[in-house]
Amino acid sequence: MTSTTRPPARVTAYGTLLDQVRAGELGPDPAARRISVAFTTRQAVRHDGRGTGYRNEVLGLRLAEAVGSCAVEPGTLPDSAVEECVGASVARLLEHPLRPVRVAALDAYLMHVTPHTPDNGARPLPLPAGTSLEKSRARARAVTELLDLPPGSTVLVVGVVNSLLEALRTRGLGYVPCDLKGGVTEWDETIVTDALAEAGRCDALLVSGMTLGNGTFEPLREHALRHGKQLVMFAQTGSAVLPRFLGHGVSAVCAEPYPFFWLDGGPGTLHRYLTGGPGDAR
Repeated sequence: MTSTTRPPARVTAYGTLLDQVRAGELGPDPAARRISVAFTTRQAVRHDGRGTGYRNEVLGLRLAEAVGSCAVEPGTLPDSAVEECVGASVARLLEHPLRPVRVAALDAYLMHVTPHTPDNGARPLPLPAGTSLEKSRARARAVTELLDLPPGSTVLVVGVVNSLLEALRTRGLGYVPCDLKGGVTEWDETIVTDALAEAGRCDALLVSGMTLGNGTFEPLREHALRHGKQLVMFAQTGSAVLPRFLGHGVSAVCAEPYPFFWLDGGPGTLHRYLTGGPGDAR
């Protein structure tokens, strides 16, 4: 007997996806699936040769073999959140008052139902071993390659990562760096804080999955859909969530489930998704 595999069904809005999961339409009843492990991963980094550093904090929830993730602003997630997640059903956590918990639970469930495999539309890309900066730059190249733009175009970058900006500069692409924390880039460029206010003057959007956790993803997706712009997501947060929006505002996803590139110096794997799933040509 010949078997046929197809990428998972795609959705038109984040709320629709939540409703489908709650109703058990995409897999097993979420009320019957429980989180066995909950943890946070905290990191501070300053790459050799870089003048600035940053911090990361990520909530991780384990469901069977899958880990769902949601980044948070460091120090904002109460310790009680981790304890509340352990042993709780996915259905219960999808109703949790904290958005990062809801996002991590959704990501864990979808990672369990549709892991990052070619059958589900993922294109694996090996990430070589190296220093923290070498791996950051390799990841940045993998992400920015998903933008199909001529030199001189301008990209709105939501969630500032200096290696991403460096990769765009190398390609002759301009950018508007945006992050809720504000500040300046490695090259003393002002980081704006209102992404939608700047989106209109940009040709494409390069956006962190962290926007799922702070509630800014949907307006950016709708902007890209309404104006026919490329929206490329780089996703540690919601790596199994965001491929569901391909063709509905999202043009490509570079998914990076836990463990992330910055946790280990050894080789790893990124999973890239393009509109249309397996077989699309670039």
